[in-house]
Amino acid sequence: MPDTIAAIATANAPGGIGIVRVSGPGAFGIAKKIFRPKFGLDWESIRGYRMVYGEVEGIDEAICLLFRGPGSYTGEDVVELQCHGGPLLLRQALQAALDAGARMAGPGEFTRRAVLNGRIGLTQAEAVMRLITAQSEQGLRAARTALGGALSEKIAGVRESLIALAAHIGAWADYPEEDISPLSDREAEDVLKGAEMALRELIEGSKGAQAVLEGVSAALVGRPNAGKSSLLNRLTGYERAIVTAMPGTTRDTVTETVRLGNLTLRLTDTAGIRDTEHPVEKAGVERSVEAMKNADLVLVVADASEGLTREDEGLLGQCDRERTIVVWNKIDLINTPRRYAPPPSIEGGFGYVVETSAVTGEGLDDLARAAEEICQTEGFVPGEAMLATQRQAQCAAGALEAVREALFAMENGFAPDAVSVCLEDAVQALFALTGERAGDAVVEEVFRGFCVGK
Repeated sequence: MPDTIAAIATANAPGGIGIVRVSGPGAFGIAKKIFRPKFGLDWESIRGYRMVYGEVEGIDEAICLLFRGPGSYTGEDVVELQCHGGPLLLRQALQAALDAGARMAGPGEFTRRAVLNGRIGLTQAEAVMRLITAQSEQGLRAARTALGGALSEKIAGVRESLIALAAHIGAWADYPEEDISPLSDREAEDVLKGAEMALRELIEGSKGAQAVLEGVSAALVGRPNAGKSSLLNRLTGYERAIVTAMPGTTRDTVTETVRLGNLTLRLTDTAGIRDTEHPVEKAGVERSVEAMKNADLVLVVADASEGLTREDEGLLGQCDRERTIVVWNKIDLINTPRRYAPPPSIEGGFGYVVETSAVTGEGLDDLARAAEEICQTEGFVPGEAMLATQRQAQCAAGALEAVREALFAMENGFAPDAVSVCLEDAVQALFALTGERAGDAVVEEVFRGFCVGK
């Protein structure tokens, strides 16, 4: 029998209300020891979904919410003590529950128990974390869709079609004395190609989904005084970085979370990249180059009022063109109608070149569209099933590879056993994706990043 766990389920900060959650077979017994109902309570006969007013062991007045398993979040008996939201009060209430026999919950253990007790699937558990950490309206809608089971339903449909195909092939091969008609190659290929298409569409959309849900690491790079810090300040909406006319003001990296279109960027403003012998500035340049290498998205800022310099060309030569946007900044300083035409060498080599003014904000919509195209989020639909984590994407990729191997085996006349082995691999990968037959290592990976009270 599992033990009883307890944790603070609200943020570690002052608030109007804070919650201590207790779950397990001893939850009601622990509540009986530490909670004093104002008007009495028959603990033995009380049903779930009740709210009782009282006091937690002289610590604070509280409301006690009681949920009987299996109709609770975890599938077990659950008690939630709602106190005033002072961190010290909550720690004292938690300690009372621990002294009464509960064990401190591990990270994500409440949601883990919900999975193990069949209340929710593994993909829905991951959606709980996305719901908590969502930083945009689209991310929130996507998490709600996942929590509703959209991905589980889509994967279940693919998996069941493959199971049915494997069962038919196995029955026909293993029981020749029975009157089982073999599937035609066309029927089997239709099933496999349907599964291949569904998995491929999920995987192709996963990059955009993860970019919206998790955010994107981005680096602002360029030579000194090109306007990187001004652009960071424009995107954050306040003077986050020091801006002066003197080149080399930024000597270290500065990171802020900003919104650009439907993307959340973890945007790092870097020191201007140039040859220098100054030890502090040189260390900053080294950090800038490292940030550029590690970023998902690179914004190379150049001064349009001065044109392309040798330093700009050298920097662009170090960039991965598939994830780089050339940002011609300071267009407000140019009076010609066209302002500035990027050199042909840049237009031909980089697919994303935009003109901006960090002072006026002009061109930021173009910058957002370019970033969304690179991160493949322009077609993101939060109401559709999606692969929201790297773990899910890896499972889907394994299933897709196995389906393609089954197709190859069938098209090249391999024995039915060979096709069946490939189908089994695909089915197991899809079970691992939804967690219905996930091993302990997979479950541990999912819950390692959870906050303790969830």
